[in-house]
Amino acid sequence: MTQNDTDILLRLGETIAARKGADAAGSYVAGLLAKGEDAILRKVLEEATETLLASKEGDKLHVVRETADLWFHTLVLLAWHGAGPEDVLAELQRREGVSGVTEKASRK
Repeated sequence: MTQNDTDILLRLGETIAARKGADAAGSYVAGLLAKGEDAILRKVLEEATETLLASKEGDKLHVVRETADLWFHTLVLLAWHGAGPEDVLAELQRREGVSGVTEKASRK
């Protein structure tokens, strides 16, 4: 992944953060944020389920599209918590080169 590849995530995170104070009638994200955390969590769960079902169907394009929906709604969840894609990217960078077993053990 290059910097240009991550730019879309960063721009999308900025757009979602900017929608926090927007009119809910004119913005899907503002409306979802206005409904609160439970509504956001339900949407993330819905998109995760759809991603899993698409995978079981074996249709690559469907999996990609559902994953995009899941990532988008996860970015909304991050914004709810005052975080963004840069926070997740930093965490992934921190974990890079660390064994999954070692990283998981470090959380205890």
